[in-house]
Amino acid sequence: MGGEGGDGGPVGRRRSAPSRRRADADPVKALMHRHRDLCERAVDPLEIAAGLEAHGVTDRTAARFRHRDVFSLAEEMYARVSRDAESPTAPDDLPAPRIRADWVLLTLLPGALCGATLAGLGLTHGRVRLFAAVVGGLAVALALRAALARGPLHAMHPTPPHTRTVTFWLLAWAALGDGLLRGAVSGGPDGLPTGAPGGDWPTAVAPLLALTLACAPAAWSAHLFATRARRRLTGSRGLEDFADAVRPLLVGGFALFAAALTAVLAVTAAVLDAPAAYAQTVTLGALLFLARLLTVHGYTRAPALVLTVTVAVQATALASVFASRLPGCDVLGAPVTAAVTSWGAGSVPALVCGGGATVLLLHATRRLTRASAHAPTDHPW
Repeated sequence: MGGEGGDGGPVGRRRSAPSRRRADADPVKALMHRHRDLCERAVDPLEIAAGLEAHGVTDRTAARFRHRDVFSLAEEMYARVSRDAESPTAPDDLPAPRIRADWVLLTLLPGALCGATLAGLGLTHGRVRLFAAVVGGLAVALALRAALARGPLHAMHPTPPHTRTVTFWLLAWAALGDGLLRGAVSGGPDGLPTGAPGGDWPTAVAPLLALTLACAPAAWSAHLFATRARRRLTGSRGLEDFADAVRPLLVGGFALFAAALTAVLAVTAAVLDAPAAYAQTVTLGALLFLARLLTVHGYTRAPALVLTVTVAVQATALASVFASRLPGCDVLGAPVTAAVTSWGAGSVPALVCGGGATVLLLHATRRLTRASAHAPTDHPW
């Protein structure tokens, strides 16, 4: 008889069973407790769905909470917060990024300084030209850093430390890489670059100027994509609906930037009377734009990896040509030499950067169409 009243007897089991049933009967309440801040500040169910998605909650997870998908689960959480909590009335629309004069001017600064540097190189000679090239290069690098610190190209999330290094490598290759590779295949180069388009190691001035001028259309394309994606966030009825609506915006923004870069490159080539190098310049611009767009929205690992692989492949291609000069090592540089001989020196960066841009575009169509990539943040712009 005494055993029946203990914790292990029937009475104890009858006392503990209702508490377990109450806990199992309302699993959503426990989820709301874990994400209380998200639920209280949400302006609509889709914002809660975006937050849950960012925390790894999938449709399969939602099924364990007796819902068909994440959005259905978010709708219940939003309704219960609105009923049980005293929260201020939320606005109908999420705040869209604003256009500010400071970031507009900063995106124009790299192109302006690059143009001034090229003009200075055309008016100077000897050591003065070298000094102008060094000072101008530093000024353009600082302007690019400032342009990325404000506006639509500013990343709120920390980026891998080597990302900036590989980016400047790619820009340096755009100016000097093709000339170096062409000279290496032909047995040179016999001297250092002079900063002029002609010579043993020519400088590609039009691509470099076009890429720095393209900071402005890159910022505008990123701004349009972010603004319209936020609008879709308030009007969609589910995560799949949002993804279907944002995917054309992403492709359209990318196409807009590529078209703008092509137009800018055509103008700069005509003004400078220099080769445009469309293939390698447009593919490099597309690679850098997609990498920055992913970084801005919180996806930093894939862009850093693709940029690093791109630089490694370019460096390996160049090193293989020089290594082929060693006795018995002719085969090392055969693929690169054949490509340069058949299609020109620009074929190597065009193939490498085009492949990297394709990978990032496919990655962006998966990541940037998620609602969690556009959840409201305290962005300074």
